[in-house]
Amino acid sequence: MSDFEERVVCGLRVRIDRTLCVGFGDCVTEAPEAFVLDDSGTAVFVKPEDVDRERLLRACDVCPVDAITVWDENGGQLVPGSL
Repeated sequence: MSDFEERVVCGLRVRIDRTLCVGFGDCVTEAPEAFVLDDSGTAVFVKPEDVDRERLLRACDVCPVDAITVWDENGGQLVPGSL
């Protein structure tokens, strides 16, 4: 598996950096439809398109180690950072 997993959802480009993720699971708690922890305890996508945009952004933003990065339609970084 790659060090990065990326999807475009609700016009947002969401990337999980698997090398930074330490498996706190805050993203899973916030949006279990979108994320799960795999067998190694690292966040992976499930069905992020099933979560509304605001909740998806919150789920990405709660990562305590900033392993999830989100960019908007224009390439501006939203997470971590400006929420």
